[in-house]
Amino acid sequence: MEGLDALTRSLAQRTPEQLAALLTRHAAPLSLRPAATGLRDLATALWSYETLHLLVLHLDHPQLQVLAATARISQDRARQDAPAPAAPSSGADYQSLMAHRLSFARLASAPVPPDVTCAELGATAGTARATAEAALRSLCDDGIAARTEDGHIVVPPRTAQLLAAAPLGPFTAEPPRPAPHPARPGTGPLTPTSLRDESAAAAATLATTAERLLAALATQPAALRKSGGLTVRETKRLAKTAGATEAHTRLLLDLALAADLIALTRTPSGITALPTAAYDDWLTRTPGERLAPLLTAWSSLWGLPTHTPYGETPTALVRGHDRHAPALRYALLAALAAVPLGSGAPLPPLPDTSQTDADTTPLRELLDAARWHRPLAFDAQPQIEDRAVHTLHEAAYLGLVAHGTLTPLGEALLAGPRHLDAALHDLLPAPLDHAHFQADLTAVVPGRPTTTLTDLLAATADRESEGHAVTWRFTPASVRRALDGGHRPADLIAALTAASADSRLPQPLTYLIEDTARAHGRMRVVPAACCLRSDDETLIAELAAHRALHHLGLRAIAPTVLVSSRPPADTLEALRAAGYAPALESDTGVTEVERLPTHRTRTPVPARNPDATLALARRLLGTPDPATEGCPQP
Repeated sequence: MEGLDALTRSLAQRTPEQLAALLTRHAAPLSLRPAATGLRDLATALWSYETLHLLVLHLDHPQLQVLAATARISQDRARQDAPAPAAPSSGADYQSLMAHRLSFARLASAPVPPDVTCAELGATAGTARATAEAALRSLCDDGIAARTEDGHIVVPPRTAQLLAAAPLGPFTAEPPRPAPHPARPGTGPLTPTSLRDESAAAAATLATTAERLLAALATQPAALRKSGGLTVRETKRLAKTAGATEAHTRLLLDLALAADLIALTRTPSGITALPTAAYDDWLTRTPGERLAPLLTAWSSLWGLPTHTPYGETPTALVRGHDRHAPALRYALLAALAAVPLGSGAPLPPLPDTSQTDADTTPLRELLDAARWHRPLAFDAQPQIEDRAVHTLHEAAYLGLVAHGTLTPLGEALLAGPRHLDAALHDLLPAPLDHAHFQADLTAVVPGRPTTTLTDLLAATADRESEGHAVTWRFTPASVRRALDGGHRPADLIAALTAASADSRLPQPLTYLIEDTARAHGRMRVVPAACCLRSDDETLIAELAAHRALHHLGLRAIAPTVLVSSRPPADTLEALRAAGYAPALESDTGVTEVERLPTHRTRTPVPARNPDATLALARRLLGTPDPATEGCPQP
């Protein structure tokens, strides 16, 4: 109990902002526990085995060494103070055996002076001592360890059992660096500008692809398999629409799901994926602000969407179970951050490619350097090399890695998601609100267009090319599509003129719009929710003139046929209320048997409140909320 008391006191001494930062860092592990109603509950949750075995994945080598050494010393001291009870007699029941195995002497812990831990690790002076003390402070800040009133250290009781099998090796204060690799022949010297330009190009492509993908889902929701995951057919359709590979499409879908931009909804025909209300707000943001939630989701995603274990079918929109993936990503990015510009190795080929004679030495050197940053993400993990290669290719696609080192965007993500906005603002220029219209019926935007300009050009033209400049082509079909969407010819010409860089349109484009408008609407398609038919023409005329049926909007399109503006169920109900006896007929002409439908309510998905964590921290600390302080109580 002394350990929990020390941790509770440590939590109580923090400011609401510091406690909110702790809750944010440990949001995923704490979500597996019941919600804390007090600081004691939070301390118990932090030191529970379910939470602890997830938290240790994100510790680097010095932190793990300090934690393991403190746990060993603590347990040895507790055993000396409390000898183990007598072993149960032969033939004892299961409860007696487990009680002896989990006895106090095996799970108890005692406070440990920091100097004893440092001496155990051989870190008594110099850089090693400074690194060990910094690791100890970090463990206390994260709630994995706590200081008693006399300055000693206490750790969770089961830490020694948790880390007993981890091959930590000797204490190493400095992280190893990957060996430098010479530049390939024929390539010029790399500069920070070229690294930034490559990251900017990848980020621009990513923003465009994500926008297309989510727009395709908004137009036609994607169907999921009964067993879970997106169908192969839907994956191919979305990949073609977005202009991406199937692997990158799966990656973006999983990131959009984790960022709450899309959701899985159950419908009568099955489970479908479609955008949420957050997608509408996402569309109003700048390109950099759009990418920030996707990159943040990638850093904490439990899974590698582009990596499919042998024998499984590639799919997307399934819940990930790879709890080591976030730590693996961080370790690889941290190792690449130490690679000087121009000394990085090229990306290793993917395992499923035909390139089998590639040199794997650079990859192994990178993994050895990354293991220092997150040891438990590498030790005894299956297919670690394959998973690392897919992680590096995902990072390159997202603009975080280039030429074997981190880009400015990758450095911002490594420093924390809150640094992404500034990096993306500098990386992606402001979108353009004008286009250059040419006589060959094309419009060119020399950069990334705004959402308003994109909507206008997408409604009236077909996107023809991508890159640093985006090209649209006007055709009779595209202009007809705009007219079908409710644009009037004069308004369409005025909107395009306002979007023109020189405030005028080429004459061929104006003629195309006017010629298409003259032929538009020469024939009409009448909408009808359902039809009424009868061989009695007198009855049809009576129904059309009946005042009680006026709200159905009945219109005669033939002497024996009426069309109704209401669905079949409403039309049947109105006719029966008026004293008639209609029968429901299917589209094949067969009379249907009516049954009462059953309905289920849909559970609303609560919106994320960005200030919820800070409010929880204030509630746990008993600190009044400044927003409500001073308000009269009812």
